Amino acid sequence: MRLYLSSYKFGNHPEELTRLARGSKKAAVIMNAVDFGDEERKRQSAKDQIQQLNKLGFEPTELDLRNYFGKPAALKKYLQGIGLVWIHGGNAFVLQRAFAQSGFGKIIQEIVLGDKIVYAGFSAAVCMVTPTLHGAELVDDPAVIPEGYKKDFSWDGLGLINYNVAVHYQSNHPESADVEKEAEYYRQNNILYKTLRDGEVIVVDGNKETVFQ
Repeated sequence: MRLYLSSYKFGNHPEELTRLARGSKKAAVIMNAVDFGDEERKRQSAKDQIQQLNKLGFEPTELDLRNYFGKPAALKKYLQGIGLVWIHGGNAFVLQRAFAQSGFGKIIQEIVLGDKIVYAGFSAAVCMVTPTLHGAELVDDPAVIPEGYKKDFSWDGLGLINYNVAVHYQSNHPESADVEKEAEYYRQNNILYKTLRDGEVIVVDGNKETVFQ
């Protein structure tokens, strides 16, 4: 299993992302966590992510999970040619719905555990691999439902790691104050968690986990 979990964007150690890929070049950029709000800002963010991945030696293309809603077999076939998924942050509950409606969640869980792909991303992307989304509602609004999305969602994460992560912790980020409340929620409810400040990255490579500051 290979994970690159950043608090904000690529963090301070993008070279670790290249190392984890082990020579794989094909990358898919998923922007569905920001399928609401300013479309122009989303397009610019996608362009920025793709440019950064190009600089790191990848060959990225955008993967819009909305094109695969109800088509998990087609999505699984597409992902067979991909060595890295890079998932942009945004609203964790929008992203969870996109994972569920496209089947991406179950597919990526299987192929990550089979060590056939690198799962990477920041913010909401990190929330997806934890055991539960409970606590994330103190930062992200579960009632944000973009066009084409179902109202229902699951509180279950993919469980690729056995703890939750409070991203943007004590950082110069507009959500940092709410993240303090999230961390307090984890403490009060005896939920195992770690904090990540912007710039910091959790890297999982097989049985080895490292937090880079």
